[in-house]
Amino acid sequence: MLKSFRFLFVLFPVLAVAVLVVSLPRSVDGPGTSAAREPPALPDKLSPAEQDLSEQIAALGEGFDGEAGLAFRDNQTGRIIHYQGDALYPQQSVSKLWVAMAALAQASAGELDLQDSVTIRRADLTVFYQPIRSIVRQQGSYTTDYADLLSRALTRSDNTANDVLLRRVGGPEAVQAWLNGAGLGAIRFGTDERTKQSAIAGLEWSQAFSYGGKFFDARDRVPDARRRAAFEGYLSAPMDGASPVLMAVALGRLAEGNLLDTVSTELLLSTLEETRSGPKRLKGGLPDGWTIAHKTGTGQYFGGEQSGYNDVGILTAPDGRTYTVVAMIRRTSAPNGQRMELMQELVRAVGRYHEVAKAPAAGA
Repeated sequence: MLKSFRFLFVLFPVLAVAVLVVSLPRSVDGPGTSAAREPPALPDKLSPAEQDLSEQIAALGEGFDGEAGLAFRDNQTGRIIHYQGDALYPQQSVSKLWVAMAALAQASAGELDLQDSVTIRRADLTVFYQPIRSIVRQQGSYTTDYADLLSRALTRSDNTANDVLLRRVGGPEAVQAWLNGAGLGAIRFGTDERTKQSAIAGLEWSQAFSYGGKFFDARDRVPDARRRAAFEGYLSAPMDGASPVLMAVALGRLAEGNLLDTVSTELLLSTLEETRSGPKRLKGGLPDGWTIAHKTGTGQYFGGEQSGYNDVGILTAPDGRTYTVVAMIRRTSAPNGQRMELMQELVRAVGRYHEVAKAPAAGA
């Protein structure tokens, strides 16, 4: 048995997850339910395809220079294979998924009209990547609708678009309440980008940080000891922490239509297929004819290390079978190319698994 695999149970509020491989039952409840599920049983043994995939995933994780959690879910069987996937990892912009889902759930309930008009002004701008800022700078404001903000937040990872949509759905508490109600309460949403990124840097948010390099200038003035304490504190207990295993469960339920209604599910998946960020992360390993609906997340640097470098997604094979893949890196100093290669190789391993798993059994 590989040294990194421990057979134990990690208890989440609504399900028990067995480390290495577990078969999680598909939800038979409606979208957004928090009904409890029976703890799954450990399989008696792995199939040859699962055994091969588990060894490949272990080799990828152990060979990487950093703290990586990798998870895979076969959405046909519900079986999960993972490496170090039961701990909390920083989500960073992966958490934009939950804002979008909460918004879509409210839209389905008639509590939010995604076509409602909204105006973005200087006071709404946040920090780091926010393409909307260029429009606001040129025009003084930008009037659009919430559907546009949702698309920008997911496909372009626009922090301002996400934070304005977040305020409309009721703030961090409302998003966490949606996660809790969906049976995903062990996922921590965290807070808005302004508050989160400032805290990681040992700062308190000032609206002046939203323009130019003022955030970076202020961060450079933070004493190293305070910056280190904030950085390490975030990594040890990320306010937006999620385990790769539960992330795989959540995306698997999304793919199966058990988180949102049919219209919202189709809209979200089609939007995630248009994601522009991270073209060389998971997407870079796609076999010919496959598609991916995914969301990336990238954290801050300090002392030569990055806090959070992620990509999570749903792979669809040419025959329509779907698989969930999750790659979350808590911290690393490895070059970007090595991080991307880790993610690409994970996808390639899934492609090889698919070719074996889809083949009919001998004598069938």
